[in-house]
Amino acid sequence: MASRGTPADGVAHEAAIDFEYDDERRARLVTESVRVEVDEIADDRSRADVTREGRTVHVDVAAADLVALRAGINTWIRLVRVAEDVERAGAERPGTAGRRAE
Repeated sequence: MASRGTPADGVAHEAAIDFEYDDERRARLVTESVRVEVDEIADDRSRADVTREGRTVHVDVAAADLVALRAGINTWIRLVRVAEDVERAGAERPGTAGRRAE
C-alpha cells in the first residue's frame, strides 16, 4: 500500500484506523500479531498495511469499491480485537507476563 496519507495506484477508496494503547509493549504485541495477516488476506479488490508509531497501531485499508472497503475494515478491526483479547488473557495469567510463546 502507498505510504500513509498517499492514495495507492488504482485504489478508489481508503480508510485509516488507529488503535491507541496505554503502553508501547501492548501496541507492539498487537502489531506483530496482526501484521502477519497482511499478505495472507489481500486480494484483487483490497489490501491493507499495518504499522506502529509508539503506542499507536495504524491500519490502512485500500479497496477498489465500497463493499470491499467495508469488508476490509471489518476484518482488520476483528483481527486487532482478537489480538487484544489474547494479549489481555496472557497478561492475566500468573507467571506469563512478558513471556513469548515458543
